[in-house]
Order: sequence, then structure tokens, then C-alpha cells
Amino acid sequence: MKKLCCALLAMLPLTAFAYPIDVQKNLNGMKIDYETYATDSDIGSIQVANYGDVDADCKAVFSNGPEAPRTRKLEVPAGKHKNVTAKFSRDIIKLRIVLTCTPK
Repeated sequence: MKKLCCALLAMLPLTAFAYPIDVQKNLNGMKIDYETYATDSDIGSIQVANYGDVDADCKAVFSNGPEAPRTRKLEVPAGKHKNVTAKFSRDIIKLRIVLTCTPK
């Protein structure tokens, strides 16, 4: 029993903690898809893919609690994808992203 407890305690540092990411999207009828990533404890990122026939102008607003929101603008050509990241000065507990895309 002691060996089992020691083995479990030794494996605790191996577990990784990923914070939740909520995305609110305003796509205006465009064929846009996204995927979020918890890059680091203080960095969040989103990959935006455009599956439509029209280029898109997108804006991603990253919010992490009491810190000022970080706004990233990106142009996503038709049939392509782009990544944007935001770094915060504190560890992220819950990341909120508002993604707004309009046709170009």
C-alpha cells in the first residue's frame, strides 16, 4: 500500500492543467471555423479557418478576468487559415474570446 501511495504522489507533477476557453462568435453567415489552444499558462491562441469563397476580416478579443482585453485583427483569405495569440501578465484561469468576422 505504501508503494502505491508513493507512486501516485510521484506522478502528481506529471498532470497538466488546461484552462477552459469560451468562444462567442459573430460570423455574419460566413463559412468560418475556429480551434482554440491553451498555449501556455498565460498565453491563449485561436486558429481561424475560412471555408468560404470570400475573404474575411476578423477581430478576436481575448479577455482574462480583470486584465484589459487584448484585441487582434486578422485577414483570412478564402480557403486559408490564420493564427492569433494573446499574452497576459497573469496566469489564465478562464479565457473568453469574442470572434467577429465580416466579408471583405
